[in-house]
Amino acid sequence: MIRWLPRPSDYQATWEAMRAFTAARTPDTPDELWLVEHSPVYTQGLAGKPEHLLAPSHIPVVQSDRGGQVTYHGPGQVVAYVLLDLRRVGYFVKEYVSRVEQALIDTLAEFGVNDAQRKAGAPGVYVPWPRPAAGAGQNFLEGADGSIAAAPPRELAKIAALGIKVHKHCTYHGLALNVAMDLSPFDGINPCGYAGLRTVDLSACGIHVDLVTAGERLAAHLSAQLLATPADPSRSATTRDPSAAVE
Repeated sequence: MIRWLPRPSDYQATWEAMRAFTAARTPDTPDELWLVEHSPVYTQGLAGKPEHLLAPSHIPVVQSDRGGQVTYHGPGQVVAYVLLDLRRVGYFVKEYVSRVEQALIDTLAEFGVNDAQRKAGAPGVYVPWPRPAAGAGQNFLEGADGSIAAAPPRELAKIAALGIKVHKHCTYHGLALNVAMDLSPFDGINPCGYAGLRTVDLSACGIHVDLVTAGERLAAHLSAQLLATPADPSRSATTRDPSAAVE
């Protein structure tokens, strides 16, 4: 079941609703996907460190039970909370995280961001920054002597974050895709615990889409990825991901 929560939604209330849903699950409880746009809030994961909150702010800070470090949620960002029974779908946490990231990559590709990618050791989805000019291919630099060389690699900027909780094989929390935000609150934190990490949105990439459309397409790609047959049923259940809190 896919459903939109009221917009904007209070983070604390949504978190408590997820926990209650997960605690009440039985083996027959249908999986759900909740889509939401939150009021401004910083959230700390279980591994969150106070030093990653850089400056006092009027934005509230909530200590949650998801994996990962500090992040920001606010207007213009679509958040998808995945309430999934991993036993029923037949794969483990590492593959679950990979499938969620692939759904984000597929969503971005549908909107024309064809170079969205993972970053080793840093969960989430990233895009090269700055963006290439329309129609441009490989960037080159011309030296003083007229020689041509490839331009230095661009940095990777984060466009989507994820942080999950797994309780008795059932997931909650989820992922956030930046659509058209005021990005300045990210300057008040080290996003996901990385100092100097640039955060961008679809609008900054030249893609203008409304939040509901972005959420609906993201939900479609999540459904396709998460319900697909496991690629390798023997993947280890003990492999942990830094974005996940498992109990």
